[in-house]
Amino acid sequence: MKGVSVKKIVEKMNLKVLNPEVDIRNRKVDNAEVNRPALQLAGYFDYFDNSRIEIVGRVEHTYMQKIDYEEKLVLYQKFFSHNVPCVIFSRNLEPDEDLLRIATEYDTPILSTDYGTSAFMAELIYYLGEALAPCISIHGVLVDVYGEGLLIMGESGIGKSEAALELIRRGHRLVSDDVVEIRKINKHILVGTAPDITRYFIELRGVGIIDVKTLFGVECVKEKQNIDLVIKLEDWKKENEYDRLGLEEEYTEFLGNKVVCHSLPIRPGRNLAVICESAAANHRQKKMGYNAAKELYRRVQENLQKSDDEEEE
Repeated sequence: MKGVSVKKIVEKMNLKVLNPEVDIRNRKVDNAEVNRPALQLAGYFDYFDNSRIEIVGRVEHTYMQKIDYEEKLVLYQKFFSHNVPCVIFSRNLEPDEDLLRIATEYDTPILSTDYGTSAFMAELIYYLGEALAPCISIHGVLVDVYGEGLLIMGESGIGKSEAALELIRRGHRLVSDDVVEIRKINKHILVGTAPDITRYFIELRGVGIIDVKTLFGVECVKEKQNIDLVIKLEDWKKENEYDRLGLEEEYTEFLGNKVVCHSLPIRPGRNLAVICESAAANHRQKKMGYNAAKELYRRVQENLQKSDDEEEE
């Protein structure tokens, strides 16, 4: 079953399990949204999405304390019969014994956190959104260059890992070599990570496997990074035409999201690391509002206009 186990959420969010007799390893969450069960505690269960984690804050907790005892038991029975993934009490609020008993009968974990309700919900939604995001694996190298996520792609053996190694030696950080797992967080953000088994390793043909974290230090690696720019390495072909100005952006697509893409021809004497650095810095500059190609075009147009005016005079 696809989803995130409640056990993993407990570990990631540092939660306390209030009914440890319930097995949290096999409970799965497959919905990134959460719910505060105010309407359900009032007895309204129409359109109740029982796939969401339920968050109980001070308002819901105070209301439960004021409900008539018999009515409360009926509500608890009805609520937990919907088989929600788990219930989390914020602010270290403590559920009553009847709730714990009935939740345990329905095999529903009751958890607790000392976070404030809104802050905890924001953090939990972000974590679930990332953990449950659509994911693909692609062949490439992901490096953090000046804070920009640079994804280097190309055929096997073309020099992706060597370029990444030189970037690392120049002070940038490796995220993943060979295989990059890409997750779509939303329609604007793609996040790249490494598979657990190959994290922080680089394969260099003729040398073998090297551990970047051990060899160069923890400051040279990063666990995840947004993908901002793609560079595709390809063999130089004289008959091909390559963009020399960059007035029009080219894009590649992952999971429906477009990412700026540059095709970089490989030729002896070209320093890939320096070119990748320059591409990342230029992309960052464009995001800040300055485009060198457009500035050059503007200057040329002004010069042509000036020449025409002088001829008319």
